[in-house]
Amino acid sequence: MIKAGIVGGAGYTGGELLRILLRHPQATIAFVHSNSQAGLPVWQVHEDLEGETDLHFSASIHMEVDVLFLCVAHGQARAFLAEQPVPDHVAVIDLSQDFRLDSRFVYGLPELNRESIRQSKRIANCGCFATAIQLGLLPLAHAGLLRDEVHIHAITGSTGAGQALSPTSHFSWRANNLQVYKPFEHQHLKEISQSLHQLQPDFDQALNFIPVRGDFTRGILASMYTACDLPEDEAVRLYESYYEDAPFTVVSRRNPNLKQVVNTNKCLIHVEKHGNKLFIVSLIDNLVKGASGQAVQNMNLIFGLEETAGLQLKPAGF
Repeated sequence: MIKAGIVGGAGYTGGELLRILLRHPQATIAFVHSNSQAGLPVWQVHEDLEGETDLHFSASIHMEVDVLFLCVAHGQARAFLAEQPVPDHVAVIDLSQDFRLDSRFVYGLPELNRESIRQSKRIANCGCFATAIQLGLLPLAHAGLLRDEVHIHAITGSTGAGQALSPTSHFSWRANNLQVYKPFEHQHLKEISQSLHQLQPDFDQALNFIPVRGDFTRGILASMYTACDLPEDEAVRLYESYYEDAPFTVVSRRNPNLKQVVNTNKCLIHVEKHGNKLFIVSLIDNLVKGASGQAVQNMNLIFGLEETAGLQLKPAGF
């Protein structure tokens, strides 16, 4: 069994990670750390786990584990590793943005870096917006077909903002409301650009990204378009070929909707041709494929397990 430690387990990504690992057939949770909730039963914070675990939050951390998941806030993972050196044999999977542009960590997008992840013990999990957008664009970059500006509009659920309260995360503000934020300058653009250049080094066009705060709790719907000479049927085949061995990324011939991916580790991709524009829709659950599910997917790769182990999750349905 893989012994897992979770640092920062009281937030949304920590809770989602607990739900997945508690049901993982080949993993066990050695400890769940939280400074703010130390001593409390895990289920008192993550109430849906009542009756499923006797784990308590701990203020202490030990390294008698095989893998350490860092579910701390952005900026805190780097500080944590500076204060708490982790032995080389312990895998570290960081869910913050601290190491996504750091060459000492492998960028944890399996559909891009599967073999490198298998051979590494230091993984920087992708951002949620970045995951949805990259999965929509990687096949084009791999074929060298990103030759024009890319226009991206993506809407995310409120859990993407984390559990800490802010003026735009209160229910009374978020319900029945939408807002554009950080247009053209979202922090995930840097990691997206890094990945596209990895596949297509000569790509030098703009990524015009408009993020939107949605009035729902979880999920991301990203829609994109760019100039492309491929006929629609060839574009579909290109995407199907690229994701042929990707167990969680599905190319749909129908226009998908968000409820098809919520509570799963899936990404649904749909492509259409409109004039000279290729239109791409990409949908994920921001807490699963966009965070904790992808982290477990990376853990499975590191330890030589089936990539899908513990991740046969079902959508909530209607």
